[in-house]
Amino acid sequence: MRTVPLTTTTRGAVGPHRRRVLAGGAAALLTGGAAALLGGCAGSPDPEHDSAAELLRIRAGRDSAALLERYDATVAAHTGLAARLRPLRAEVARHTEAFGPRPAPSPSPSASPSPSAPRVQVPADEKAALAALADAERRTADARTTALAGAPPELARLLASVAAAGAVHAYLLGSGGAAT
Repeated sequence: MRTVPLTTTTRGAVGPHRRRVLAGGAAALLTGGAAALLGGCAGSPDPEHDSAAELLRIRAGRDSAALLERYDATVAAHTGLAARLRPLRAEVARHTEAFGPRPAPSPSPSASPSPSAPRVQVPADEKAALAALADAERRTADARTTALAGAPPELARLLASVAAAGAVHAYLLGSGGAAT
């Protein structure tokens, strides 16, 4: 059996040599470039990135809360759809919670909204109401998919998961097979 050495002795244009990397790091530290040297480290704080991620998380939470309000308004307008929409609405409620601090709670389907609260317009026809709900799910899923590019990894995974769930909700609502 042939043994393979743990280090290679070939030198060339493969990449920087260990001595050069160490020398460059030492030079950066001596010249005050420690921040530049450590800038790529995962643990370094980036307040601008953190605040952008927080704004993205807040916006996603608001979108989920608006979607939840649309579900509640649809159930209030079409009580016959309540059992069919209940599982999808429960998912949207979990998505709202997953994005952080809960926004102001939406009124229950049987509660009357306050006069100053914006009211979601629900079509009088059940099929049209389901189509409007499917469109809202689709728009929200599309917005989350678009937001993935600017999200840090943990938030991107959450956005992708919730966007996928929203796309499935839109399909189920549009096909008439919502959570049977």
